[in-house]
Amino acid sequence: MFIVTVAYTAPLEDVEPWRPAHGDWLKQQIARRSLLVAGRQKSLAGGVYLAPRMPAEELDRLLASDPYVVNGVAHHTVTEFTPHLVVPGLEALTSYE
Repeated sequence: MFIVTVAYTAPLEDVEPWRPAHGDWLKQQIARRSLLVAGRQKSLAGGVYLAPRMPAEELDRLLASDPYVVNGVAHHTVTEFTPHLVVPGLEALTSYE
């Protein structure tokens, strides 16, 4: 499983025009289960995604298709981890390993 941190590399006024396309992209990835969770950072510096286990090359291709990245206003940092402990109701997250 992966934690993906999104960091804006441009001022918010340059990010804003791409927000609708980015939102559509996120909805598509959630529907495909390519991403499991997505949200904004409270600081408005970017966002955070939770992605299931997949080959690193596949994740790289997926993230490269993010409209924020395509349009040069953000980049991603990826951290791989293995979920072992979860609260009741989220046990399925451990099955992504």
